[in-house]
Parts: sequence; structure tokens; C-alpha cells
Amino acid sequence: MTQDDSHPYPGPQVPPPYGQPYGQQPYPQQPYAPQPYGYGYPPPRRTNGLAIASMVLGIVWLYWIGSVLALVFGYIARKQIRERGESGDGMAIAGIVLGWVGVGIIGLVAVIAIATSA
Repeated sequence: MTQDDSHPYPGPQVPPPYGQPYGQQPYPQQPYAPQPYGYGYPPPRRTNGLAIASMVLGIVWLYWIGSVLALVFGYIARKQIRERGESGDGMAIAGIVLGWVGVGIIGLVAVIAIATSA
């Protein structure tokens, strides 16, 4: 027996592809290439390495040399961040603040040591 268009039963149905509900048209294919970073989001900015170093040295401070290096790296990092459009300005500022705190503590200790020895 042959199957024709007037027959009420169209024959066995093939299950739809995975994820496709029964009785609907297949999902359309994307007419364009996928975005390289998702749905139109800009690529993440690079973090300045000197800003990271400045913050770490400001936290650790390694006596006085860490505080001085935190200040130097922090000021250089802020300049590079403005020129290059990188991220990490907050870390550079934190390194600068912690560097000045460390220098202030060393200065205070030095003043107290001189005052008590005289």
C-alpha cells in the first residue's frame, strides 16, 4: 500500500533534533558569526603590572625599601595607565597611599629614636 497525501496518517514521525520541542520548526541557524567576546561586550582591559607590584609592596613594605618602591611603582603605573588605557588605577593609588604610610612610619620611628637618644 502506498502512502498518498489524502491519507490521514502521515507515517512514522522522526524525533526532532536534541533540544527541539515536538511540533515546532527547527531552530534557525545564526546568520552571522559569533562575537569574539560574547554578546557585544568589550574585551577586558589589561591590568598594569606595576600597579599590582605597587600595591603588594605597599602591603608588605619590607621595612623602608618596600614603601619607597611602592611609591615609585605607583606613580609610574598611574602614568602608564593614563597613556595606555589599562586598568589598575585603584591598585596604584592603594600602593601610593600605603607607601606614604610606610614612609611616614619610618620617619616617625627615626624622629622618636633621635629624640630618645639625645
